[in-house]
Amino acid sequence: ELPQQPVISIVAGPPVSWKAVLPTERRLGSPFRLSLKGEDRWGNPSDQCDLTFRLRSNAPVNGLPGEITFKKGQFSVIVPDLTCDKAGDLVIELLDGNHKTATRSNPLRLLASRELLPYWGDLHGQSEETIGTNSAREFFEFGRDKAFLDICCHQGNDFQITKEFWAHLNELTAEFNVDGEYISYPGYEWSGNTGMGGDRNVLFMEEGRQIRRSSHALVDDLSDEDTDAATAGELFTALRDEDCMVFAHVGGRYANIRFAHDGLIERSVEVHSAWGTFEWLIHDALEQGYRVGIVANSDGHKGRPGASHPGATSFGSYGGLTCVLAAKLSRPGIMNALRRRHHYGTTGCRMVLDTRVVFDRPAERFDEDPNLGPTTSEPVMEAMMGDILRADGGEITFRIDAHGSAPIERIEIRNGLDILETYRPFAIPDLGSRIRVVWEGSEYRGRGRETHWDGHAELSGNVFVRLAPINRYNIDKRFEQTAPGRVEWNALTTGGFGGFDAWLDDGNAGTLKIHSEPVKAEIRINDIGLDDLVFENGGINRRIRVFRMPEENPHYQVTVERRLPLLKGRDNAFYVCIVQEDGHLIWSSPTYVFSRR
Repeated sequence: ELPQQPVISIVAGPPVSWKAVLPTERRLGSPFRLSLKGEDRWGNPSDQCDLTFRLRSNAPVNGLPGEITFKKGQFSVIVPDLTCDKAGDLVIELLDGNHKTATRSNPLRLLASRELLPYWGDLHGQSEETIGTNSAREFFEFGRDKAFLDICCHQGNDFQITKEFWAHLNELTAEFNVDGEYISYPGYEWSGNTGMGGDRNVLFMEEGRQIRRSSHALVDDLSDEDTDAATAGELFTALRDEDCMVFAHVGGRYANIRFAHDGLIERSVEVHSAWGTFEWLIHDALEQGYRVGIVANSDGHKGRPGASHPGATSFGSYGGLTCVLAAKLSRPGIMNALRRRHHYGTTGCRMVLDTRVVFDRPAERFDEDPNLGPTTSEPVMEAMMGDILRADGGEITFRIDAHGSAPIERIEIRNGLDILETYRPFAIPDLGSRIRVVWEGSEYRGRGRETHWDGHAELSGNVFVRLAPINRYNIDKRFEQTAPGRVEWNALTTGGFGGFDAWLDDGNAGTLKIHSEPVKAEIRINDIGLDDLVFENGGINRRIRVFRMPEENPHYQVTVERRLPLLKGRDNAFYVCIVQEDGHLIWSSPTYVFSRR
């Protein structure tokens, strides 16, 4: 062993992309900030920036400078104390020296009044003390200073958390938690095998609580082994009197919520993380009659909560985010919103999203799920995502208000397991010579679920004018146009989707042949239209879809209103899944409505 170990510094490269982050909603006159950073080709925040950008906004902003300068050594630039006097949706662009848009911020909605405001969090990630890289302290610093999060939670594998590290985590959460600025909860991942219930994430309201491990597999000190909870059911029993909440997770040991679930404690399911996209988890919950919300987080292993790129690994997804709609940015405020399912999840983008169920006659909104015991209620004429209500039969009005960080490709309007409508903000006359090829799905639920899509697509009687990959986060994998009518790729999916857009020289001529190991297809270009052409190959939604898009999609903002029937004898779980053109997905938590008769 060497007396002095060699040290290798791993540093960021030069920036190739830029991020501009605004809050999602604020009241008029309230101060807000614009957070800016550059990222290298692997998604690392870069301190190798040395550029000046002009700032352009779509509405007057008090205090917004005309330009900003990134200097070498800076990982970010913060523009504080901005205000607006006029209601509306604000977007700020960074313009380079050629007056071209380098990036566009997420939208900020400014309102005269609003009871609940959205706060963004990554509730699930790890650091080098359990599995991963960078320290737990650096984990929290990254979430606050480089991902611009409002909420951040460390969730180490329980069988790797020693007494000393648990005490250190509690010290860190107490230190980093600042009301109104940055909220952190002490917590951990209960990492039982799927047969014992599978991964669950535990968030405590305060420090100093007993960790209930699934085992001491990698913890040598067995002095507190008697506090272990060997099954998810035992965990829920042990947590029954704790001030905490739990959500189900799909990782190396996917959650089996059919085996164990406690609605008083387990309030949500995580449908997306760096492990992939797992809509089957919310489907499991709905099939069982559970009333849960939807979250999305990273479970990143690189210490980068809130901006978790997969890098050169078998992880094929960018880490998710959860938007919590809370009365106050504080531990009680955020926890109350989580327990009420007042939140939505994304695959990493920041969208303005509001879903409402509007009633023709007063409905009864419950403070807690009445299936779990006595609760109080009040009459209301409308409800938000996460609410549980009893109403007269007939119909309701479902309202969707979405403003994306990229153009909106489609909205699936759902009632439980049923897709009632796939809404697109464009119609057949708007379509052009752009086609979209999407590969998606997974082999199965467990570890090793990835599907490899290595292959190529070839045109006959036509050529590609331009190609653009979608969700290509594994940049070490090839995507290359090798001839005027041929593109080749290496790709994998773990429940989510990837693919590419192709702008054709002639929007109606020729044939497209797709060749991959899971799916092979031959399609006449003239047969590609608004609706998906689907080529299935078993697994969990493992398939290729092909459809046509407008040349340019201008629809960042969409408002949809539908009259929907209330079905009797079951929960009506009204929610949406939204697809942005850039490949990001957004899920609202369901609003649960059951009929009085």
